[in-house]
Formats: sequence, C-alpha cells, structure tokens
Amino acid sequence: MHLQVLYEDNHLIAINKPAGYLVQGDQTGDMTMADFVKQYIKIQYNKPGDVFLGTIHRLDRPVSGVLLYARTSKGLTRMNELFKQREIEKLYWAVTLEQPEPLEGKLTHYILKDKTKNRAKAYDRMSRRSEGAKKAELEYKVLGRIASHVLQEVKLGTGRPHQIRVQLAKNNTIIRGDMKYGAPEGNRDGSIHLHCRSLSFIHPVKKEPVTITAPPPTEDIWNLFSDFWEDF
Repeated sequence: MHLQVLYEDNHLIAINKPAGYLVQGDQTGDMTMADFVKQYIKIQYNKPGDVFLGTIHRLDRPVSGVLLYARTSKGLTRMNELFKQREIEKLYWAVTLEQPEPLEGKLTHYILKDKTKNRAKAYDRMSRRSEGAKKAELEYKVLGRIASHVLQEVKLGTGRPHQIRVQLAKNNTIIRGDMKYGAPEGNRDGSIHLHCRSLSFIHPVKKEPVTITAPPPTEDIWNLFSDFWEDF
C-alpha cells in the first residue's frame, strides 16, 4: 500500500491511516499498519534486519486518521508517558446522522467494554450494573451541517475503548456507518465516518510543540464538508 506519511523524524513517525486496516494483529492474521510502516522504513533508509517500531496509540479498524508510532525506545517510553498524563490533545471529526442539542458541550459517561463482543456500553453513572466501568470524558461541537449529515469535532479527555463511538451514540448522534452502535446501515467499504484529525503535543526529545494533521478520506460524504478543511 502507499503510505501517506504526515510526520517523520529520528524518534517518531505518523501516517494517515486508511479506514479498514488493523493497527495491531488479531485473529484474522491480516497485515497491520505497523507492518506497512516497518516496510517503508526499511526501504526508505535501507535498513537491514528488524526495524524497531513502537505502537503509541490505536485507532479502531474502521476509523481513519493520524496514527503515531515511535521509531526508538526512548520515543516510545516518553510518548507513552505523555498519553498517560493526558498531555496530548486529540481531535477527531465525526459525521453523525443527527444534530446534538446543545450544539456544543461536554459528555461524561462510565464505559464498560465487553471483550467477548468487542463492544462497549456507556452508563450515565456508576452502579452495580456498571461495576468495572471507567470514567470517559469528551468535548464536542458542531462544525457544520449539510442535509442530514452533521460534522462534529470531538476533543478527547480520556482514551477508553470505542469511546467516541459509544458516547456520541449515547448522546443520540450515531456516527454514519457505525452499525455496532446503532447506525441503520453500514458503509459499503466497512468504514465508519470517524477520523482522527490531529494530535498536538510537546516533542518528547526535542521539546518543541508538534501538531500533526490528517486530511479526511477522499470520499463522497467527507467531500460534502470539503469547504471546512481550510477553516478548521
């Protein structure tokens, strides 16, 4: 596959992940984005033998956008700490089937993941039913609406499994194509309209501010909002 490399230095590499590809291996045995990035590094830098590549964060298979890897163990350790301390700003774009009310706000739920079904559930409060759930927070705002499609920006405060998908669904704004969380139909390519738009952080080695931005997929629904790209 052709990788769209968004950022690269001695310690980090970020690519624009296409929807439909795995970040880490599963029972399918399909190639992962890490496999493709390692191939790129081997060819680009003529590296013999194994290539070190550390997975810093993950995106669900049907999600697109900024995917960041570490090229050194130092970079991996320090970036993991930044994620742990919530010192990375994570912005997502989602095309939803309904408009939220109010148009801008903060959502707080308690998310419990069912690993056997690969599905999460969001609760409004902790109770015996939600025992083991973890607090999840995000901020959202509507950027635009065209016909029945609404473009929302989501800023993650935490990083729980399927967090944006389940919290937006709980807020009655289901992501287009996300049948797992209530969309009436899926997208033909198996994607959902959720895109990691940008990551912003202080570089763990250079100590300089970094913002990595990924353009959304070139696709009919995303293209409806193409006039917004330069504004946001």
